[in-house]
Amino acid sequence: MDVRTLCLAVLYQGEASGYEIKKAFKEGAFSHFQDASFGSIYPALGRLSTEGLVECTQMAQEKRPDKKVYKLTQSGEDTLITSLLAPPTPDRFTSDFFFVLYFAELLPLPQVIKLLDQRISFYKETIERMTQCDPASLPTGRRLCHGLGLTVYQNSLTYLEENKERFITELRSQHETPRTLSPDTKTKDTNLKQIDTNRHAS
Repeated sequence: MDVRTLCLAVLYQGEASGYEIKKAFKEGAFSHFQDASFGSIYPALGRLSTEGLVECTQMAQEKRPDKKVYKLTQSGEDTLITSLLAPPTPDRFTSDFFFVLYFAELLPLPQVIKLLDQRISFYKETIERMTQCDPASLPTGRRLCHGLGLTVYQNSLTYLEENKERFITELRSQHETPRTLSPDTKTKDTNLKQIDTNRHAS
């Protein structure tokens, strides 16, 4: 989803500053499935304001620059609805955790165990926080997202807890078996060592 639509979506829920919009993607409900940076939010707000899709009000702050608060206009709401009617693109899942885990056999075993334990703790904390929320008080769409997101976290936790020891056993076995390097891999390793030696010598 483009950042223009994301800004309109946050403002549909109430007036907000650029900082508060960013916070919605860092700590709010949107943080689970969308992201937007300050570098993209403020230019988008400027364009939306020029197009009359949002209104900007300057609010004085003591010993601080004026705060710009944005409000969705009727045209902005219509534009948001039009954007939401477009078919969503396929999900693109990004995760540093998955990326690191993909190369688990290259890491020290204690580091992998720590990584898995941290992720299990993260899932437990997130599930606890989500279960403390009363979905009955949410609009239907948000209640659906809450339930679906909670299910994803619960299933992810269950999978890691049920398979963690098997993964660790497999990795331990691989670590105890010397790696057989192909000629190409040996050449790459030699080149990397030479690069590292040259870097330290310079």
